[in-house]
Amino acid sequence: MTTVGILTGGGDCPGLNAVIRAVVRTGAKHGFDAIGIRDGWHGLVAGNVEPLTDYSVTGILPKGGTILGTSRTNPFKNEADVQRLRDNIRKFGIDAIVAIGGEDTLGVANKLSKMGIPVVGVPKTIDNDVGATDYTFGFDTAVAIVTEAIDRLHTTAESHHRVMVVEVMGRHAGWIATVAGIAGGADEILIPEIPFDLDEVTHHLRARYERGKKFSIVVVAEGAQPEGMAEAIAQSARTDEFGHVTLGGVGNFLRDELEKRLDMEVRVTVLGHIQRGGSPTAHDRVLATRFGVAAADLVKEKDFGKMVALRGDSIVAVPLEEAVANLKTVNMDLYEIASIFYGG
Repeated sequence: MTTVGILTGGGDCPGLNAVIRAVVRTGAKHGFDAIGIRDGWHGLVAGNVEPLTDYSVTGILPKGGTILGTSRTNPFKNEADVQRLRDNIRKFGIDAIVAIGGEDTLGVANKLSKMGIPVVGVPKTIDNDVGATDYTFGFDTAVAIVTEAIDRLHTTAESHHRVMVVEVMGRHAGWIATVAGIAGGADEILIPEIPFDLDEVTHHLRARYERGKKFSIVVVAEGAQPEGMAEAIAQSARTDEFGHVTLGGVGNFLRDELEKRLDMEVRVTVLGHIQRGGSPTAHDRVLATRFGVAAADLVKEKDFGKMVALRGDSIVAVPLEEAVANLKTVNMDLYEIASIFYGG
């Protein structure tokens, strides 16, 4: 009997439970037992696991978050943790691991794969920045949440003749800002891929005002930064186990600068973890389910060291090494569509 360990790592994300459910149920059809690894890679280091049955995954499809818990644990920070991880794989008789996560979780999976541990990856992130896949689940839900927020802010911005700055997630890639900004009719979209010129932003917003449009919506990704600034604005210098600082504050920076330059009232809304929460959209439920089924199939085929990915409308297997080699940044053709409407 093959035993498959399933874990979720990194930030929580709508659709994680749909993957877990699909791996467990497809695995059962393949004759596998499933073990849930609690709290990401930390659970495999600490030996915190539990059996997963059909009953365990009943009713979890529409739930946000993850029934297994998650963490930003990097076992490779400590050689002893890697050994504990390997010992627990043997202890619990785990024959293969399905690791569901973003760049950091999959980076660990890739290292373990190179050590000979059977691993299959599933790409998860609301940021949509995992390489080698067209889309990650969680992204569609986050975009829907941000788009609704922009729609709601439009009414108060127009009523009070304000500039509304909406700060959204996106450390290195501005996919959420770009897609939700286009969908919500934002008047300026600022992303990490392109340092922004404050003079240019001011010019666009002033041009709107002079055309009689007395309000504006500015969507900014948390990792966006003005030209000349060495690093993105961070809430704290402390880092997680993968070396990431907690970003946030670019919205307030913009508010202060724009108020001085435009002589208009500017308000900031930071959506933060609201973008991660709640029930996944139908699109994310289906994509996550397809990923989970494909991951279980790869285990059956013993095709390890791979990540399931969406290419066009097909689910394919790609090498983990390819998936984590580079972050997928915003398609500039898409971003240019957004810029058509600036200053209008």
